[in-house]
Amino acid sequence: MAEPGDLDGLPQATVVPRKRGRISVIWIIPILAAVVAIGIAVQRIRSEGPTIEIVFSAAEGIEAGKTLVKYKDVVIGRVTNVELTNDFAKVRVTAKIAKHAAGLMVEDARFWIVQPTVSLSGISGLGTLLSGNYIGFGPGKAAQSQSYFNGLDVAPVITEERGGQFALRANDLGSLEIGSPVYYRRLPVGQVIAYELAPDGNTVQVKIFIKAPYDTYVYPETRFWNASGVDVSVGADGVNVRTESLVALLVGGLAFDVPPFEPPSGPAAANTVFTLYNDRTAAMKAPDAIARRYVLHFKESLRGLAVGAPVTFLGLPAGEVTSVGLEFDAAKANVRPRVVITYFPERLMTYASAKADARSSDAVPPDEQKRRDLLRRLVAERGVLLKRLVEERGLRGQLRSGSLLTGQLYVSFDFHPNAPKAKVDMSQEEPELPVVPGTLVELEDKLSRVVDKIDKMPLEAIGNNIKKDLESLDQTLKAADKLISDADVKLLPQLRTSLEDLHRTLGAVERAVNSADTSLLGSNAPAQQELREALQEFARAARSLRILTDQLERQPSSVIRGKTEPTSGGR
Repeated sequence: MAEPGDLDGLPQATVVPRKRGRISVIWIIPILAAVVAIGIAVQRIRSEGPTIEIVFSAAEGIEAGKTLVKYKDVVIGRVTNVELTNDFAKVRVTAKIAKHAAGLMVEDARFWIVQPTVSLSGISGLGTLLSGNYIGFGPGKAAQSQSYFNGLDVAPVITEERGGQFALRANDLGSLEIGSPVYYRRLPVGQVIAYELAPDGNTVQVKIFIKAPYDTYVYPETRFWNASGVDVSVGADGVNVRTESLVALLVGGLAFDVPPFEPPSGPAAANTVFTLYNDRTAAMKAPDAIARRYVLHFKESLRGLAVGAPVTFLGLPAGEVTSVGLEFDAAKANVRPRVVITYFPERLMTYASAKADARSSDAVPPDEQKRRDLLRRLVAERGVLLKRLVEERGLRGQLRSGSLLTGQLYVSFDFHPNAPKAKVDMSQEEPELPVVPGTLVELEDKLSRVVDKIDKMPLEAIGNNIKKDLESLDQTLKAADKLISDADVKLLPQLRTSLEDLHRTLGAVERAVNSADTSLLGSNAPAQQELREALQEFARAARSLRILTDQLERQPSSVIRGKTEPTSGGR
């Protein structure tokens, strides 16, 4: 161990203050790199758009870092993350939106997944077959920005096309689908964009979009009807087949038009609710302001008579059948068919002559209330007229066949002068009108009478007589056959001999004709020479006669005095 004295000779340390040194040049490069990186980061942060979250029911074909967000086929963002929501029921998609599209991220903006879709109404999303699914975007109109959205399960049919939307109320959806076409005068002018069950559960609300400028042809008076598939109506008027187009035949559709009896007042407002009719006939049917109901009791089967069947008056449409059923009479313990018809006076008034209308009224008032009052008065007058036609002229109701193909019946009113007399009580709420048996019943009665007459005929005796006549005829034919056979045996030899004699006679005649031709017609035949001389004598006699005639013309006195010689020097 060292002694304390030994430590005294050691040198003492002195504190020297440290000198300030300069920063080394080598640190300038990292510092500049850091500044540039910070600037780039700030610039990128400032140039980036917002980050949004979209919740979908499913994320088919969506991949982080690959799936794009497009608007009008322009990329406005990219998906950065795909994950399940906290309750694992849906999918949360995080997307980075470009700064130039940040202003589009508002409250009512819409997002949906675009993928290839093939349906009867068309093919969409074909571009995704190569590029993959992407997220479609529809802009909103709100001013408040938002970063959380609920994606649509179905892509909207209409995005930004100009036009108008309207609502239809129907009893059922039928064959309509989203994208089903809407026709105006058989031109495709719009389509179905949505449908839902009404809150009361009794009707279906269908939303349609009509493209501009066709939306201006939708008026408050417009009627819409279902034009899906083939409209086949089978009734007393026969079979009627109608369709708007081949597309409507396959996938269904709607059509609209304005009925001729309601002039349009002006374009309808957006989201106006219209009634959707089953077919064009029901849609274009004119409303009847006044109706009168009557009861008919038939004594025949009502098979083929349905509610809605036409009622005609002298062949003109006058109403329709509103009820078909039975009436039970407890007092008489009887059941009989009961038919209720609705008579529309306005329909028959359109067929009335101007002279008759002039007698009924001076003019039809333009005011609707006055017009209805006039119609009620005319109905009362025509009720009296109907009573007279029934009681005095034999107006009766009758079931007739409207189509042999379908077997549908309708009610016809016509005059039957030979029908039994009847009275009508017009004071009842539903007066009963008399009827006569239908044409089919009359035909059955006539056939029954014919069959009865045939049954009363002595068919057995007639058959026996016919049998005897046939037997007699058979014997006669056998005798005739025997006679012909005998003639072949006995007469044919004699006939052959006679024919041979005739042949020889004809040969002799032919030889005689040839001989006569040689004697009379030959060039050196004696008869020809004699005939030639006779003709020469006849010619000389004719010449002498002509000379005599000339002589008598010159000297008529020569018949008495004789022929005189002409004097010399004169003629």
